[in-house]
Amino acid sequence: MVRTKESIMPQQFQQPQAQSNEAHDEEAQAAVQSQDQTQNQSDALDAILDDIESTLETNAEEYVNSFVQKGGE
Repeated sequence: MVRTKESIMPQQFQQPQAQSNEAHDEEAQAAVQSQDQTQNQSDALDAILDDIESTLETNAEEYVNSFVQKGGE
């Protein structure tokens, strides 16, 4: 007769392992959500920086000329 781990261990000792597995699953799910949130924030930041870069490329000369002093200023 082969004894399995379940047949040797009383029920009360099996529950913490199940709870441990649930806690592990919750931690894994939280880690995935955190990675998704980080990726979304990174994408949003990249979009903002791209917008700033394109604005500076088109308006750079005008922006610099606004700081150039003209005679008597």
